[in-house]
Amino acid sequence: MNLLNTVLLTVSISLMYSAPLIFTALGGVITQRAGVDNIGLEGMMAFGACGASILCHFTGSPWIGLVVGALFGATLAILHAFISVTAKGNQLISGIAINFIGLGVGVFLTRFLFNGAAQSNSTINEPLPKLLGLLGIDKSKSRLLESSEIDLTVIFAFAFAVLIWFVLYKTRIGLRVRACGEHPGAADTLGVNVTRIRYVATILSGVMAGLGGAVTSLTISYRFTPTVISGQGFIALAAVIFGNWKPIGATLACLLFGFAQALTVVLAGIPWLPTQILAMLPYALTLLILVIFVERSTPPKALGQPYFKGQA
Repeated sequence: MNLLNTVLLTVSISLMYSAPLIFTALGGVITQRAGVDNIGLEGMMAFGACGASILCHFTGSPWIGLVVGALFGATLAILHAFISVTAKGNQLISGIAINFIGLGVGVFLTRFLFNGAAQSNSTINEPLPKLLGLLGIDKSKSRLLESSEIDLTVIFAFAFAVLIWFVLYKTRIGLRVRACGEHPGAADTLGVNVTRIRYVATILSGVMAGLGGAVTSLTISYRFTPTVISGQGFIALAAVIFGNWKPIGATLACLLFGFAQALTVVLAGIPWLPTQILAMLPYALTLLILVIFVERSTPPKALGQPYFKGQA
């Protein structure tokens, strides 16, 4: 029974850590499929985590926190879309700037609102519902149920993955999005508004990244701190590449990275295993996967390339 509890606990923690990555990686899939490179997902996650924790603390509603987190991410995405699509600027430099802006403004807001503290107050008293609680199941009567508890946001993450897969590959809108990432000139000649598609896709990526940050601050850390994201946006980008720019592939990659993060929690009590080794496990896995799969992945042909009207 102890072994079963450990396995269920590992699965539960893996799903908990995977959910923010899935939201963010799906946002990366959307924008990169439309041809706009967005390495600013880390900053959008941080800004979303900040907005979610602040509004959840002041309103007492984690749902409002999720919505505001998404809006905070969208705000930075609008800036990135303007630089990348309208101003035809360098998308990589814009993404790097977004990373600094998201974290910097987030820390400024927390210092301003929480008496100079670099972190927000705890939101642990306003948790999002759990799946078992939503179903009316009392988990306190069984250690097995306690070990298998799942956050409701995990269900949302998988639902979004299926929805985005369906939109991208089974609808006319998805075809237009993919056309803008593969050959925007051909899409333009067929009457597709490339600028509009890229703007919407980029803003949606910010919404998803903001949701990812909000989920992190509301279900894992229960507060915003300068290190609350700590590379998760870049891990989500790695998941996009590992998943070959496909929603389901990116989701599966996020599950793998979530499992690596869960191991750092489950194995933390082993005395002969240094905590430093465990802490570096998710990032080492990210680098290893990028080295192995980056040459085998096929990005959209027009990814990162600004489009000029009339371009062939």
